[in-house]
Amino acid sequence: MPKTVVPLTTTKVKQAKPSEKEYILADGKGLQLKVKPSGSKTWVFKYSRPFTKKRTNIGFGVFPEVSLTQARAKRHEARELLAQDIDPKTHRESMLLEQQERYRQTLQAVAEQWFGVKESSISTDYGKDVWRSLDTHIFPVLGKYPVSALTAPIVIAVLQKLADIGKLELVRRLAQRMNEIMVFSVNTGLVHANSLSGISAAFEKPSRRHMPTIQPDELPELMRTLNGANIQVLTRALIEFQLHTITRSNEAAKAQWSEIDLEKRLWIIPAERMKMKREHVIPLTDKTLSILSLLKNFRRPYCPYLFPANRNPKAHIHTETVNKVLRRIGYQNRLVAHGMRALASTTLNEQEFNPDVIEAALAHVDKNAVRKAYNRTDYLKSRRVLMEWWSAHIEKCSTGSYSVTSSIPSLVQG
Repeated sequence: MPKTVVPLTTTKVKQAKPSEKEYILADGKGLQLKVKPSGSKTWVFKYSRPFTKKRTNIGFGVFPEVSLTQARAKRHEARELLAQDIDPKTHRESMLLEQQERYRQTLQAVAEQWFGVKESSISTDYGKDVWRSLDTHIFPVLGKYPVSALTAPIVIAVLQKLADIGKLELVRRLAQRMNEIMVFSVNTGLVHANSLSGISAAFEKPSRRHMPTIQPDELPELMRTLNGANIQVLTRALIEFQLHTITRSNEAAKAQWSEIDLEKRLWIIPAERMKMKREHVIPLTDKTLSILSLLKNFRRPYCPYLFPANRNPKAHIHTETVNKVLRRIGYQNRLVAHGMRALASTTLNEQEFNPDVIEAALAHVDKNAVRKAYNRTDYLKSRRVLMEWWSAHIEKCSTGSYSVTSSIPSLVQG
């Protein structure tokens, strides 16, 4: 007849004294208290492993940190697992590994994985802006959080500090980027659902501000102002080159001689330099070729750029140069470099050029997926006509004497 085990009491556990040798106090159903000579008291559960029936044990912690009641609860959980032929020790090890993996999947670690995929479809400069915003405003507070532990209130609390100081556009972008990271986490199996899907609704929407630009009939005034202003020749050439080619500041300031095909009269901007990661081919007009001819006077050994920087002979001119000049010559809040693209778009649309050709000239990607799939042409032939008209229009607005190539070469040569 099996020996009857009298269950332990908290008093008996507390009063158990150490002896020269380790001894055991049984509570029944496999639960034991090991009392060591050092005085420590450890809970142990003894059981037979499923299938093999090999005897083993698993520790439940130390008294008094783990009380008698808690130890019995752990025993109950272990016996429930055994009833399902699950080894408690193997189960706990598996859970520990899962938890460790969960805590390795921090927001910053997952964001790095997400960004590794995203950066292949965006420009280098835009990628830097994306990562800088996260690194500055999100990672210092939330970077070590497991993505599975992120909740809307936690993230909203961080973004609210930015909203409180009026940075609503930054809040919008960060909310969007956090959503993208969580969607990535769902798609890669790290979390079951995106807990941040609605966080943007917690904030006031930023007022949509268009890039400052001038009206088509104000272009002559701009050309006269540029002609009368104290601007370095290279900077003036950059402004006109960007205006004639209808490009973005990054694209123009970082233009390289290796991208220019004089024989075919083309400027071929590689995909990695474009905002949408798509190669952009620009027909070169007589006027842009004249600007390139002027730029040869500024070409430096070992510098690949059309517009070299003043201080660093191997670097390109700063991408904000045009904006700084426009502010200095009186166009603060009236015109920015990007606004010259809007000016071109408005003018060309008023002249009733084909809208698709205009969009191609601006290097815009069709947002309609079906239309984009069927419309793969770059309209190069039509864009040559469009670009020649646009260059001629700029010259007309310059009244024939205000262009950099017509008024400045004597300074270069002399």
